[in-house]
Amino acid sequence: MKKLIAIINVIAWAGFWAFGYIALTSDDLTNGQLVIAALLAFAGLVTGILAYMKLARASEVSGYAKRTNQLDAAARERAQQEWEK
Repeated sequence: MKKLIAIINVIAWAGFWAFGYIALTSDDLTNGQLVIAALLAFAGLVTGILAYMKLARASEVSGYAKRTNQLDAAARERAQQEWEK
């Protein structure tokens, strides 16, 4: 599953850069073509970010990457109570 997400990530970012470049630099596009290129670039951006975040989470769970320094719920609640004082 991680390999599939990685492939989706690469394809999404490639689509973002390709269609974004087309939307920004092409002079002879109609308005409809420009909108479609911009929408495809945006879809690539959103899909690429989501796939990257999913891969980052999966690598933390598998032990491949170090876990982020996030507080657990109890420590976060204690810190919030200390802040309110």
